[in-house]
Amino acid sequence: MKIRGTAILITLILSMFVIGVKAAPEYANDPEFIALRDSMRHSFNDGDSTRFFRHVKVFQDYLLAKDDLHAYYTQRCNEIVFLMNRMKIVEAYKLAQQLSRELREKKLESEMYMAYNMLGHIYRYCGNEDAAIENWNEVLRRMQRAGYRESMPPIYMNIVNVLTSKDPDEALRLLNEALNIARETSPERVFDIETRRALIYYSMGDTAHFKEAYDNYEEGLALGQNSVHGRELEIYHTAMLGNIEEAVNMAHESLGNDGYGTVADIYQKAGMWQEAYLALQRANELNDSTNAIILSNSMEGVRSELRIYDAERRATRTRNIMFTITIGLLGMLVVTLSYIMWSRRRHMRQLQNAYRHALESDNMKTAFIQNVSHEVRTPLNIISGFAQVLSNPDLETNQQQRHDMAKMITQNTKLITSLIDEMLELSMSENTKEAVREEKVNLNNFLTQIVDEYRNDAPSDVKVSLKSSQENSFTFNTNKHILTSIMNSLLSNALKYTEKGSITVLTSVDDENVTIAIEDTGIGIPADKAELIFERFVKLDTFKQGIGLGLPLSRVLAGRLGGTVNLDTSYKGGSRFVITLPLA
Repeated sequence: MKIRGTAILITLILSMFVIGVKAAPEYANDPEFIALRDSMRHSFNDGDSTRFFRHVKVFQDYLLAKDDLHAYYTQRCNEIVFLMNRMKIVEAYKLAQQLSRELREKKLESEMYMAYNMLGHIYRYCGNEDAAIENWNEVLRRMQRAGYRESMPPIYMNIVNVLTSKDPDEALRLLNEALNIARETSPERVFDIETRRALIYYSMGDTAHFKEAYDNYEEGLALGQNSVHGRELEIYHTAMLGNIEEAVNMAHESLGNDGYGTVADIYQKAGMWQEAYLALQRANELNDSTNAIILSNSMEGVRSELRIYDAERRATRTRNIMFTITIGLLGMLVVTLSYIMWSRRRHMRQLQNAYRHALESDNMKTAFIQNVSHEVRTPLNIISGFAQVLSNPDLETNQQQRHDMAKMITQNTKLITSLIDEMLELSMSENTKEAVREEKVNLNNFLTQIVDEYRNDAPSDVKVSLKSSQENSFTFNTNKHILTSIMNSLLSNALKYTEKGSITVLTSVDDENVTIAIEDTGIGIPADKAELIFERFVKLDTFKQGIGLGLPLSRVLAGRLGGTVNLDTSYKGGSRFVITLPLA
């Protein structure tokens, strides 16, 4: 949730509300009107609550006296904007709801879009982007009906800002609609919209269109035009030219702490993954800090509501005591009010917990989408590339080259299949009870087949072998499918982090358990990370393939078999994972 970016966007709509979407009124040159308007603007920009609310109230009274309801409700919206920029979300939401009720009661349908617009910004501010888009789409419909077509482009821009990272193609389509409307009704907005479109091209990786848009931007500057997106466009253009550090410095100088997200994007496009990760981490830290302030202010608003409620409850109790007819009725009233108070406090605690869980779910969802998107896109690109080469009838290749290409396609197809299997297996296993273990499995035959498969896939510098201390006739009851998935997860992990040396599967059996160990001579795992690696989406080396589900999946599956999977922290020279399964 980009709080600061949202606040900047909210501020930008102030000019639209002050000027309004109608033609300038007759009193526009009235010295009193100009003085009141400027006083309100200055106090808004200064962030002075006392001055702003005093000036805006006087300004509103003036507009009511002029019978200009459109301008009056515009200033009501400015009150909401001011509170949002001050991070007073609860108070802003209350004013927006009050504005919506009042417009409905007075049947001012042509001005209802104002309330929907404010609610859209509030929802975006709180991270509910779907609700924000729904409200802004309603704004567009109402503006179209009311004839406020010239003011529709900024609303389109609000939706575009949400969709750019989620669905750049849809964002580009909406931006083109806004551009067509602006060319028809408000040409002064065209340059700013075209500049914003260049940023979408950059996000999509469309270098050709980005360069063309940047050339048009420079031509516009030469003609005296300007755009609020201009500086960001110049930063990305510098990065596109290969001047990465210069672009990063420009981002920090122009955007301050808000520039870390832009810096992360620049590094990511340049393939500088470690720098991109650090910049993104810093951006998240700053956002978390800002979110904490917003949450604190919101909770203070809730506490204020509770204090008001307490005061009202005490006053109500006093009035009822004075008019009580019987002690019984008074007792019932006290019990009722106490129950309401308890229920409200419990509800507030539930809301706090729900909000916290929503944030955790959103972070996990983001991590999941980012990891899956990258891990699927890379092998798909490889498969697509080699498929195009093999399908070229004019291609002259020998049998060995075709064999190598086919092998690469097969390996990457297997990689995608394994990734999807891990996700499906983990999803189903979390909601499934203990597995049935009624299948007799010959331990040595089972492990020999798996080891032979991974021996064929291993690099020439890595030896994969089996060392079993059991007789070939030894069998035990288990679930072969689940045990195969566990072995695949652990052997794939060993193969991924072992560039040379050996991977060895060992077995042992006692009176109660079967133990299977997978030892490798890879990079090893620090002892303090022994439990962290079994959490979902955790990767100690972010540049390795995978999304961090293999080890968590192996532990979940082992649990379904009544066993465990652990890292042996005493093992030196690599990593040693131990599977323990019950005999009975």
